[in-house]
Amino acid sequence: MVGQRRGAVRLLSAAMLCACVVAPAAAQDSGKSIAGLGARLQELIGKLTGRGLPAGLFSTNGRIEAEQVLVSAKLAGRVAQVLVEEGQTVDAGEVVARMDTAELEAQLAGGEAQVRRAEKSIAEAEASIAQRESQRTLAEQEYERASTLKERGFGTIQSLDIRQSELNVALAALKAAQASLDEADAAADAARAEVARIRSQIDDSTLKAPRRGRVEYKLVQSGEVVAAGAPIVTLLDLSDVYMTVFVPARVAGRLALGDEARIVLDPAPDYVVPATVSFVAAGAQFTPKSVETADEREKLMFRAKLRIAPQLLRQYENRVKTGVRGVAYVRTDSATSWPDTLAVKLPQ
Repeated sequence: MVGQRRGAVRLLSAAMLCACVVAPAAAQDSGKSIAGLGARLQELIGKLTGRGLPAGLFSTNGRIEAEQVLVSAKLAGRVAQVLVEEGQTVDAGEVVARMDTAELEAQLAGGEAQVRRAEKSIAEAEASIAQRESQRTLAEQEYERASTLKERGFGTIQSLDIRQSELNVALAALKAAQASLDEADAAADAARAEVARIRSQIDDSTLKAPRRGRVEYKLVQSGEVVAAGAPIVTLLDLSDVYMTVFVPARVAGRLALGDEARIVLDPAPDYVVPATVSFVAAGAQFTPKSVETADEREKLMFRAKLRIAPQLLRQYENRVKTGVRGVAYVRTDSATSWPDTLAVKLPQ
């Protein structure tokens, strides 16, 4: 009750101030009617009480935000060079920083040497297989001769057994040579995989912007040693800019995703920025301990996002700034038309 009285006193004071301002003008110009003064007074009262909007519109405060992207070091090491400065706009794929790769280069040289050694082992195993195959062929021929002589009565069983043993040895040696080739192939594959891993780490040591954005913070200087995953710079994605607002339950329940919205920023009150409702939270951000009455349900506040079109952001990219406060207007009824005061108006 006391709050209502205070509000009434402030409203009456504002009305008296308005009357004091317009009274001299009315006295000087007798052609102005009392009805004109009343209309202006009603307009001022509507602004002070928040009842100046049509029934299907709702206004709330918010601030401009942008999706934040961290460009981080994948591996621990020393930062060789940071190539960007705060406030600089970078394109997707542009080099942001480079890590020191001296140790990785040494590991790469060792890995390449292992590949060459494995390839040499493969060549030796292939030559050994060719030799063992020749020995097997000779042992098979000797065994066949001994078997023929034995059948004709010109050979002995002992001679045939010797040739059989020599053939078995040749076959075993051939299998061993083939196993050596398989082992050399596996060693070569492992060495090549290690080289590919080291080269991937070297490539990851060149930090690139994952998307176009503006450098918000430069967190590391050249020469500093960082841990794995440590952020180097922070980028703001200038194609994903939105205003975060909080609306009561009665408004959140009637918002339509994709519906139009309007944003008026405090530093530029003459411009009206178009936006769309891109997100409404499923749960309330401010919830009383118990929700039992209609008044308590009215206290439930839901977070919503009003996203600005990427094409529009690209056009005014140099004007986009996060943290700027303003007033957002949303529609609870899609049939409600936007008033002339909220018609889209952008800088030329």
